[in-house]
Amino acid sequence: MKLKKFLVFLFGGLLILAFYYNGNSCTVIAVGKRASSDGSVIVSQTGCCDECRVHVVPAKTFKEGDMAPVYYGLQDVRKPLHKYGEIIGYIPQVRKTFCYLHTGYPHINEHQLAIAESTISQREELKVNRETGKQIMTIEQAMMFALQRCRTAREALKLITSLVEKYGFLPSCESDGEALAIADPNEIWILEVFSVGPEWTPESGELGAIWAARRLPDDHVTIIPNWSIIKEIDLNNPDFMASKNYMEFAVKKGWYDPESGKPFIWQEVYSPLPREWAIGRFWLFYSTVAPNYKKWPDKKLKTPYNGYDAYHQYIEPISFYPFSVKPEKKLSVQDVIAFQRSVFEGTIYDMTADIDWFVPDEKGNLVKSPLATPFPTREMRKLLDITWRRMVSRGGYGMVAQLRDWLPDPIGGVYWFYLDNQYVSTYVPIYVGVQEISPYYKTYNPDKFSEKSARWLIDFVDNLLYLKWQEAIKDLKAKRDPLEMSFFENQSKFEAEVLKVYKKSPEEAKRLLTDYTKDCMEKVVNLYREMIEVLITKYTNNKQGL
Repeated sequence: MKLKKFLVFLFGGLLILAFYYNGNSCTVIAVGKRASSDGSVIVSQTGCCDECRVHVVPAKTFKEGDMAPVYYGLQDVRKPLHKYGEIIGYIPQVRKTFCYLHTGYPHINEHQLAIAESTISQREELKVNRETGKQIMTIEQAMMFALQRCRTAREALKLITSLVEKYGFLPSCESDGEALAIADPNEIWILEVFSVGPEWTPESGELGAIWAARRLPDDHVTIIPNWSIIKEIDLNNPDFMASKNYMEFAVKKGWYDPESGKPFIWQEVYSPLPREWAIGRFWLFYSTVAPNYKKWPDKKLKTPYNGYDAYHQYIEPISFYPFSVKPEKKLSVQDVIAFQRSVFEGTIYDMTADIDWFVPDEKGNLVKSPLATPFPTREMRKLLDITWRRMVSRGGYGMVAQLRDWLPDPIGGVYWFYLDNQYVSTYVPIYVGVQEISPYYKTYNPDKFSEKSARWLIDFVDNLLYLKWQEAIKDLKAKRDPLEMSFFENQSKFEAEVLKVYKKSPEEAKRLLTDYTKDCMEKVVNLYREMIEVLITKYTNNKQGL
């Protein structure tokens, strides 16, 4: 189906309705292998960045003495595909690199090494940028090097920390720190990195970053909602690691007195006072997966006015939330996806519950307007006086990485990938053994609509929903949910067939994985093309009345 030019013109205004990004956008969920329903290790990330084009970077061989470029601008979607930004330095190259899937934040490689990222707030004194410092190693560049060179989470942890120490950690999101969930089919490590301010130079002999890492217990789950989660550090425990300056730096700055008798709490020393964007997601996740762990604050919505009653709302300290918990029910990939789609429905943070959405019906009773959306744009919020809340659902792109040690790597690693807003989008399985990606998933120019871009087609549907959100979202889910469910229902059977082929011919198995992944992507593209027709026909302004 060819989209008519008049549709593009008619809804040009709608197409520019967008989410407003900042560095505090990414939510990470991590699930240990004994906390998942099938024994998978799971890490996920939402709200990554606009550079959502996913493509395969093949394994490569280099000559002795070659140097690897260090890029700045990996998140820039306006650069050509296969170009990675401005070169701001070099490090020694390795002889061989691994195949990996590249996006603005590269996430997974051929050995089922997966890395999820969440920007975390850090003290003002630590902040630095390209103009004020000599540091060159952004977290996304360190992630890329790790995926190119490492097979396991521990290898990646060692490499990433050595890179930021030697070359200096350069923040790329609002001059803030970064947290990573680094995973392989056996374990997950949480790494937090803070910068050291603008005074650092490579010649100083000082470390170019402050970092700490903690292993996630296998039977636990955790969330990183743009805030530090590591608390006390015990380097006598093999489940902890930290830079040599992790405490010394704070002592020199006067942020911690070792003679005070108080414990050194990493989270409290290096992060500022917590903000609601983090507290709300902490509360939602832990009260959902472990409702009986402790008495969580009551933030359920009882009337539309509860969200206005700031006087009686809980303001819990960041220490109230644990590093991780054992979930009361083991989580599946689909459980993680469901949480990623959270819009705080039924809580005081629910933006569709604002009283300004309620209108009188024919009998004079107040009812929720069919226009009520959990994603009111900035101008809608101004008009209706709606308080913005940072949700888990967020535009850009994102993923859930499913890692399984009982299958060969090309089959065992699945990168469940979505484009645009996951609340509207469809998760598609990308196996790490794929050799090519559908062109629809490699095409996106935010400045020009294209029918050949999956991101644009999904975004078109996303914007058409605003015509009558409450009804239109039901139409979408009626089509989307069965398609997404079919990917999960077919997974075991398909993988069993590929495994038989893999034992005879790994290359033929990779071809099957590639064809299947591309076929799933084509189905998603066709779904959103169909939904554009359905929604514009059903909810056109011509049917809205005077």
